[in-house]
Amino acid sequence: MTYGRLVAWDAMAIRILIADDHDVVRQGLRTFLEIDPELEVVGEAADGHQAVRLAHRLRPDVVLMDLLMPEMDGIAATQLIRQELPDTEVVALTSVLEDASVVGAVRAGAIGYLLKDTHAQELRQAIKAAAAGQVQLSPRAAARLMREVVAPERAEALSEREVDVLRLLARGRANKEIARELSIAGKTVKTHVSNILGKLGVQSRTQAALYAARIGLVPLDQLGAAEPADVGRRPSANGS
Repeated sequence: MTYGRLVAWDAMAIRILIADDHDVVRQGLRTFLEIDPELEVVGEAADGHQAVRLAHRLRPDVVLMDLLMPEMDGIAATQLIRQELPDTEVVALTSVLEDASVVGAVRAGAIGYLLKDTHAQELRQAIKAAAAGQVQLSPRAAARLMREVVAPERAEALSEREVDVLRLLARGRANKEIARELSIAGKTVKTHVSNILGKLGVQSRTQAALYAARIGLVPLDQLGAAEPADVGRRPSANGS
C-alpha cells in the first residue's frame, strides 16, 4: 500500500486523496496542492484498489483520480467510491481525452474531468469547487460529453423550482449559492437536487448539468461556468 504522510486534521481544510500510478506525479501534485492552506493531502494511492481502500479509511472530501491505473482502473474505482462514499467527490485528472474515458468517468459519478495540462491554480480552484458540489469539466471534455451522453428520452417532468435549481446547478453553483440566489434553505436545495437526479434517471450532478445543456436550459459555454469563489470550506451537513 502506498500513501503519503497524514497531515494534522484541520476542519477548515479540504481533504484530498491522490490516486495515480506514477510516484513522480503524486509527489508533484502533493507539492503544489499543499501550497494552499485550504487544501490538505491526506493520502496517496498507486492503483484503483488502493484508492477505494484509502477512501474508506480516510474519508477524503475529494479524490483526484487518474483513469489509467493497474489492478483496477480509475473509472471502476470512481464508481465504487461514489456508490459507497456519497459524501466524497471524485475529479478525474488524466492525460486521456478519449470519448470512452470521458463518458465512463462521468457515468461512474465523477463531478469533474480535467486534463493533466491544467494549470496548478486552476486545479486548486477546481478541487475547492468540487468539494462544494460544483460541476467542473474542461471545455474539451464538455464538448465530447455533449456528443456522447444521451439525455433520458422520457424524463419525468421537473417542477418550476426544480428547473430553477437545475439551471443554477448546470452553471456551476454550489448548494449554498443556489440557496442564496433562490432564497431557500440549503436542505431544500439538497432535496430538489435529489429529486432532479431521480426524475432524470442520472447518477450525478454532472450528468444533470449535461442534460440541462442538451435541452438548451443553459448554453454549453456556460456549463459549470461559475467562478469557484467562496468554496474554500466543505459545505455543512445541511448543504448550506
